[in-house]
Amino acid sequence: MAYKTSAYSETLELLVAYRQNPSVHLRNRVVNLNAGLVRKVAHMLAHQSPVPFEDLEQIGYIGLITAAERFDPNQGHAFSSYAIPYIKGEMLHFLRDRASAVRIPRRLHQLSNAGTKVSQALIEQLGRQPNDYEIAAALNIDVTEWRSVKLASLNRETKSLDAGIQSGQQTETTITLADTLMDTHSDTYQIHQEECLELRHALTQLESKTREMIESVFLSHLSRQEVATRMGVSSVTVSRHIKKGIAQLTQMLQMPALAALAEG
Repeated sequence: MAYKTSAYSETLELLVAYRQNPSVHLRNRVVNLNAGLVRKVAHMLAHQSPVPFEDLEQIGYIGLITAAERFDPNQGHAFSSYAIPYIKGEMLHFLRDRASAVRIPRRLHQLSNAGTKVSQALIEQLGRQPNDYEIAAALNIDVTEWRSVKLASLNRETKSLDAGIQSGQQTETTITLADTLMDTHSDTYQIHQEECLELRHALTQLESKTREMIESVFLSHLSRQEVATRMGVSSVTVSRHIKKGIAQLTQMLQMPALAALAEG
């Protein structure tokens, strides 16, 4: 207890001095005095993750340094209570960055780690790569379960879209994973462009007056009455020509959806 009180008092004195005159020397003394906080949090999190204790400890010191630089002794808080959230936050941030995008059950994760160690031991013992049956036997599990573990671990790995993939043909260009993905927007745009070209070609095969009426209504967005006035005919005549023209286009292009336009 006397040691803790002494360390607490010394830490506070150093933090007050650092606040008045910041220096790396004073900050490092605070860090050294409170290294036990980092080890305490690292031990706790190391039991909950596959990351080694040493890695977590190194990351934790970043949080401790940040806490030492930001702590205000005048606020009346204990430095340990202030520093632990910074230390833990750095470690958790590190773990999140290392975490797989796909989570697998804890038992499968443990078996995967155990399988890696067993496989290495069997390689040294047998002088060759062990098969699934030998690894499963060493783990005391069924071979089917071991293969499920392997598959889960494989699916857990994320790959970059820029990663190259194997091809059955020898080519000079590298095919990436992104090249194999379907771009639905690009495909939709291409289909739309092809349909527009077909429609333009079909329009040229209509009677000139009928084509002009259809283009005026559907491309220039004029009303049927405006087209009738401009062409010197009745709106009924315009509607009749449009209905006839769309029927011809529907037959030429095999696009039933066009027929609905004639009723507009």
